[in-house]
Amino acid sequence: MKQVTATGQTVEEAVQSALKQLNITRDQAKIEVIDEGKKGLLGLFGSKPAIVKVSLVENQINRAESYLKSMINELGIEATIDKTVKDTEVTFHVSGEKIAILIGKRGQTLNSLQYLLHLVINKDSDRFYTVILDAEGYRERRKETLIQLANRLADKAGRTKKEVSLEPMPSYERKIIHTALQNHKRISTYSQGSEPNRHVVIKP
Repeated sequence: MKQVTATGQTVEEAVQSALKQLNITRDQAKIEVIDEGKKGLLGLFGSKPAIVKVSLVENQINRAESYLKSMINELGIEATIDKTVKDTEVTFHVSGEKIAILIGKRGQTLNSLQYLLHLVINKDSDRFYTVILDAEGYRERRKETLIQLANRLADKAGRTKKEVSLEPMPSYERKIIHTALQNHKRISTYSQGSEPNRHVVIKP
């Protein structure tokens, strides 16, 4: 982590000096006041400079994007990455050739990479982000498939009067199932089990 210790007649002056040395803006900095300083008599006698330590705070989103690029390169895929940030939700859209490798069976590789990105972006950081990793619109297609599956199995549960358990899914996919069936009059849903085997149960 880049950091400098700077002095000035005031804390603000010391901060500005440090920012200039690091060539960063205040929102990229972590500021620690070591000594607020003292003006002294008539601004001359017994004066003491203000001392601050300023560190460069690594951009969490850029860190996650760099990690994703390195993982894609490791998989031998040529791809482009676009990102969108909405409040504390970051979505990375990946497009290119051989994207099926990145997605994996039923999105398992994509889900694993998304989990790793989630860890990377929130490591040693005060601000918490949610990460969504998408590849060639897979998430939207998967969402439609899950909604169709949910409705089909809900009809089955209602018809047979028996509980129906779905395959284990990550939390945001389980949420799609719960949301799709929340207004269904004949059934209710709940999640059961521990990660990574937690799954949705549809109950008559």
